[in-house]
Amino acid sequence: MSDAYIIGAASTLFKKWPEKSFKDLTREACLDVLADAGMVDGRDVEFVWFGNCGMGSWGQANIRGQVCATPLVREGLLPERIPTINVEGGCATASMALHGAWKDVISGQTQLSLAIGVEKTFYPGDPRKMAEIFENGIDQMDAAEWKDYYAAAGEAAGKPFETGPDRTIFMDTYAMQACWHMKHYGTTQAQIAAGAAKNHSMAADNPKAQYRFRMSVADVLADRPVSYPLTRAMCAPIGDGAAAALVCSGDYLKGLPAKVRERAVRIRASSMTGGKYRRLDEPSLSRVAADKAYAFARLKPSDIDVAEVHDATSFCEIYQAEMMRFCPDGQGGAFVADGATSLGGSIPINTSGGLVSKGHPVGATGLSMIYELTTQLRGEAGPRQVKDARLALAENGGGVIGFEEAACAVTILERV
Repeated sequence: MSDAYIIGAASTLFKKWPEKSFKDLTREACLDVLADAGMVDGRDVEFVWFGNCGMGSWGQANIRGQVCATPLVREGLLPERIPTINVEGGCATASMALHGAWKDVISGQTQLSLAIGVEKTFYPGDPRKMAEIFENGIDQMDAAEWKDYYAAAGEAAGKPFETGPDRTIFMDTYAMQACWHMKHYGTTQAQIAAGAAKNHSMAADNPKAQYRFRMSVADVLADRPVSYPLTRAMCAPIGDGAAAALVCSGDYLKGLPAKVRERAVRIRASSMTGGKYRRLDEPSLSRVAADKAYAFARLKPSDIDVAEVHDATSFCEIYQAEMMRFCPDGQGGAFVADGATSLGGSIPINTSGGLVSKGHPVGATGLSMIYELTTQLRGEAGPRQVKDARLALAENGGGVIGFEEAACAVTILERV
């Protein structure tokens, strides 16, 4: 089995981009990732894994990657006849694309593979279209199953399941999970707010972030309520963007210039798991994915120097700190509030600002995490740099089945 290395990583600025098309965002991410790898074109790229969730709402339900790559192929930026696989897994889409590129390389079949995720979730003047992409992240074939599950879960959590026109259903499911955690472990709304304030302040130093302003715990708590205990500042915003990574083999890496080799980041592990209707006191699929990744990489949670986790709401950072085994179950609230996940803490988490502040263009999110962690491992993160970072972990979940995601990826990266 071959080793796999990231030699290029890129992300657009995340924001509402009504003036940019899917092809525009694809082009920007592709050009940036090639430039980051020191390449003027992608003539050596042998395979493309293209991640997207929402293009169907714009009229392009099929062959999405092939359509977005056509101008790049025509201009010689990507090779003619390049095979492209379209990937969709809700918010885990881009991590699935990276997983495919990693498998390409470690199998020995491919020397250089491109993973790219592109998304537009902002539809000016059409809230119905904006809702579509999120509604399709939950079972539409048998809605009665999850409605019954959430009704029972609401009773157990002490928070009835209720939806609203000003938010996606996922904010309500996260809110119920947070209330269950608060009821059983004593987690507080202020502890959730501490994670949000930390991430908003981290994003102020991230030029790729959608929101670049600092917030205090008091600011977060005073923001507009969304679904108790969550306020707007604790929830990921609507936005657009793209991110990408170039993955190559060890043999290919040897032939590259020294300045490229010196910035290469090794993929130590990439694991995937699937969701189910779990018991409320049962660990999530992300715990399973993390354990698989640690075993594959022959590492322990304490070995990790920096992490990005899927904080679609700020409660998720608390929960995923537990699922990644960075702290004991039930202690994530205090762990975050006491500064363990802050810059300079025992395990800095979401130095990018996380989804709540960096932004969350669904099909691009997972690769934006990889971009942030690659930047950290290269020592190029500026004011948000984690000192001497050598090992990094990304956790990215997508879709919903009950109280967990439908799919989850955990990736471990290493500075070489």
